[in-house]
Amino acid sequence: MLANQVKEKLIKIVTAENFADSKTERLVYSYDATPNYQSLPDAVVSPRNTKEVSEIVKLCNAYKIPLVPRGSGTNLCAGTTPTSGGIVLLFKHMNSILELDEENLTITVQPGVITLDLINAVEEKGLFYPPDPSSMKISTIGGNINENSGGLRGLKYGVTRDYVIALEVVLPNGDIIRTGGKLAKDVAGYDLTRLMVGSEGTLGIITEATLKLIPMPEARKTMLVHYQSLDAAAKSVSKIIANKIIPATLEFLDQPTLKVVEDFARIGLPTDVEAVLLIEQDGPVEVVERDIEKIAEICRQEQAVSVNIATSEAEADALRTARRAALSAVARLKPTTILEDATVPRSEIAKMVMAINEITKKYQLTICTFGHAGDGNLHPTCATDARNHEEMERVEQAFAEIFEKAIELGGTITGEHGVGEMKAPYLEWKLKKEGIAAMKAIKMALDPNNIMNPGKVFAKETRKRVVVAR
Repeated sequence: MLANQVKEKLIKIVTAENFADSKTERLVYSYDATPNYQSLPDAVVSPRNTKEVSEIVKLCNAYKIPLVPRGSGTNLCAGTTPTSGGIVLLFKHMNSILELDEENLTITVQPGVITLDLINAVEEKGLFYPPDPSSMKISTIGGNINENSGGLRGLKYGVTRDYVIALEVVLPNGDIIRTGGKLAKDVAGYDLTRLMVGSEGTLGIITEATLKLIPMPEARKTMLVHYQSLDAAAKSVSKIIANKIIPATLEFLDQPTLKVVEDFARIGLPTDVEAVLLIEQDGPVEVVERDIEKIAEICRQEQAVSVNIATSEAEADALRTARRAALSAVARLKPTTILEDATVPRSEIAKMVMAINEITKKYQLTICTFGHAGDGNLHPTCATDARNHEEMERVEQAFAEIFEKAIELGGTITGEHGVGEMKAPYLEWKLKKEGIAAMKAIKMALDPNNIMNPGKVFAKETRKRVVVAR
């Protein structure tokens, strides 16, 4: 627990109603969406402005108290759990859209703004903010920036990083800096904006962000393509891109995922096929029509058993919603759901999916695989029970093999979920010792007292590589 003098100073900064240290309130913020990483903070503090954040950080730095910035807790790698205790910072008061600048095509927001609220606000003006994580109904912009979140539209439009052009950040010593600006070009010094994006709250606390917007696409069309072969589905993905067509969305769902999603959503998804591709294109009407026709032709050439183009926006929206509901659907199977994240070059998707299936059988687990086929980002999702310790050991071994296979195929251990604490032991597999050392040098230069989200990204020890027998 916090010393009384620290508690009194925090209350003086934020007022008593914005300070909580009862067991009930601490329990609420002791976990995120990652199983098995629950840990009580010492207190929960809700600042109302950047000045208060700065004062809180200075106080914590002086007393070496850990700080964990938190949005809605949708994190999937234990990135927002207070596993070292300390203070959870909530941004429920800092949740305003500060400016929508139609001349410069930017929007400036505080970190607590809900992603979907921002998307709706800009679309009312005929503008478009493309990053669309599946959690966008509840996730916050601050959390999206800390994790560099992706989404279904990442293939064509990129991820959160590609839209963050300026930040206000409170550094670990309490200093307030501003990076970037409403600029098309800016090469003045190190790119501190990009350094902060995806840093998972380990280098500073984001208190304001300016995001790039683009014009709303004129039209869009959605299609669902059925396959009886995983290889055929993967080849379709590669051939679509090779034909210089970049869809807005190019999603993959395997048969186990289709079964649980259809049972959950009841929208008529096929459950007797090996896989489906959910494909969407947007842009000028003539481009959309041409691309959809060409994509359909490619899929038929690659042995698609059926190609179905949505005939209404309601039908298209049902398909998108079903894909976004994949995690919720799988979560109904067993008490614990572990949604993982491994990325490979899109040309290796078929090999990766087949490897996941082999690993699933080897360890006798229930794993559904879906994800962003267009950018090679797959989400093998395991339905299990954390109370079954023997099975959880098999789950950990299985995911270790999945990560190693992804790296073997030229991929990475995470494409959009972050490293957090859960994947920290595997990071050296991807970056090697030299890469970890370079990152640690940056971390210690900015945060020598290690108060910013300690225990995340950098593991106490690295997992030994597994030997994947094929």
